[in-house]
Formats: sequence, C-alpha cells, structure tokens
Amino acid sequence: MDQTFPAENWETRSPEEAGFSTDKLGSVAPWLSELAGDNTYQVAVCRNGYLIGEWYQGTDPDQPHRQASAAKSYYSSMLGIAEAEGRIGSPDDKVIDHYPEMMEVPDGKGPKPGRYAFEKDREITLRQLICNVSGYMKPEEEPGKVFHYQTYGMNILTHALANIYGYHDSEAPDRLGGCGRLIEEKIRNPIQGTWGYEYSNFKLQPEARLNIFGYYAQIYSSARDLLRIGHLWMNWGSWNGTQVIPEKYLKEATVTNPFIRENEPEENWKYGHGFWVNDHGKQWADLPRDSFAASGAGAKHTWVCPRLGVVVIQNPGLWDQFRDDEKKKVGNQNEVIHCIINTLE
Repeated sequence: MDQTFPAENWETRSPEEAGFSTDKLGSVAPWLSELAGDNTYQVAVCRNGYLIGEWYQGTDPDQPHRQASAAKSYYSSMLGIAEAEGRIGSPDDKVIDHYPEMMEVPDGKGPKPGRYAFEKDREITLRQLICNVSGYMKPEEEPGKVFHYQTYGMNILTHALANIYGYHDSEAPDRLGGCGRLIEEKIRNPIQGTWGYEYSNFKLQPEARLNIFGYYAQIYSSARDLLRIGHLWMNWGSWNGTQVIPEKYLKEATVTNPFIRENEPEENWKYGHGFWVNDHGKQWADLPRDSFAASGAGAKHTWVCPRLGVVVIQNPGLWDQFRDDEKKKVGNQNEVIHCIINTLE
C-alpha cells in the first residue's frame, strides 16, 4: 500500500484497499455502540496516512478533547526538536541551566507539606524530567533513580523549553504563550494540524508557587488531529519530506528509558521519553513490540505501530467498560485496539 500525508482534508481508502477485512471492520461500529451504552467516544484508525474508519457517539467528530497526560508525548517531541535546533546541548543538560526558577520553591511554597525544591534537584536533567524519573520536589527520590509519574516535573520541563525560545515569563506564565505556543509553531503548523492549548492548575494552598511549577500545557485535539500527529510519529518525525521531529530522538524516546531499565523491576519496563512503549512486551503483551502510545486520563489514547503503518486513536475511548470493579483495576486500552487490529488480513 502506498503512503500519503493528509493536507487539510484526509484521503480515504476502503478497508480492502488498506489491507483490512471489510466484514470484520464493519463489525467495529455495532461492537462499540453496544459496549458504550450512553457513553461518549471517538475512535478512528488510519493506515499509511489514509483514513480507514471512524466511529463517534455523543460528540461531534471535530470536537476537540483535553489530552491530559497524553500531552507529555508532545513535550517529548519538542525536546527532540530543541536539541536538533541547537537550543540545548542535549537532553542531558541540567534543567537549572535553562530554567533556574525551578529552585525558587522554598519550604511552605510547594504543592503540599514537605514538598519543595531540594538541593538535590539542581542535578535534574531535561531527560530525567521527560522520563518521569526526576524526583523533583520529592525528598526521598534522587534524580534518575525512581520512576514516579508526576505533573509538576513535567511543568518544569515545558517552562524550560519555552524559556529557551523566549516564550516563558515566570511572573506571568501564560503571557508569552509558553510551550503550547511552541508546540503549535514547531509541530502543529508544519503538519497542518488544528489543535489548541490552554493552561491548567490543580487547586493548591494559596502560598503555592504555581507560577514556578504550575501551568500544565493542556492540548485540546480532535480525533483526526490525533491521527495526524500519530502519523507523524509513525513516520519517525518525517512529514512529506520534511523532518519535523528528529528520527534518532524519536526512536530513542519510544523504547524503555535507561533509568527504568537500571532501577525498576522488569514489569515496569514500559515507559520511554514521554511515551508508553512496548519494546519489552510489558505494556501490551499481545500487540507488536514496536508499538507505542501517547496516553492520558479520560481514555485519551493515540496508539502507533510503525511496522503496520497503523494509528488507532481513542478520544475518549471506552476503558471504563473493561474495569473490574471488585479489584479496582483501570480499564484496558487493548480491547479497542485489538478489535481494530484483528481486522487486518
């Protein structure tokens, strides 16, 4: 099958032309509808840049939805771009060299008691932030030693990146556009995307220095825009002949990061640089090892498989329909992906 890169509008291919079983793919719509009940969902699939199928309920197909932690994969992409453009020496640069304000969070000014900027945090690198192993403001976590998914360290990363490009003002964090503006200019616009952004904060005690460690850059994206950036990642950052994100960086970002391999048990070997990854088969045991995903709360999920040329998105998906209430297990993204991937001939 040939490949294309969507312009403003997407080209479509029939399931048969794209290597799917027409009958099997046709069963996805009733399966989703029965599964969802009254719940809202956006589910779509593309292959090699062609739109193959999309299914919606309770939402307009063009309705953007908050991506939550799936935005971390966008931040990771931006980190690779900053290195390629010579704005940083490497992802192993110390964060304090690019955002010294990170240390301006004394005791009593952090997100909760006992959480503030410690002397050890001066050693944190950009790579440790995007890999969620920084230990930022966590007293018993040395940089690079503990995998701990957190928001505030990620905010420090985005502010550092925006600072490097002159888009951040810690006294007024949303005045210059911040990392959201940077991602639009460097990633969204080159691929003709339309997603937007805004900044959000948790409600914290009044003295918390949110201007330093708050202001999470929320990405708001439609289903087709998720397919679009998924297709960019699937092509290792190349878009119709233009290298938007460095290929070398993306290939490093979408396998288990070295901090986790060195310090965590093997069952945790499933997180790269801002992406959930499957190189050790620990994230999706029965899906291809080269697959990876941007994933966030509220069942937001962009799953990418370069070997198959396939992107499957859920925006939102239907994870809660697979929750085991007795064991309080989180819903499983695999079910919807499997339903679609199993229709490949």
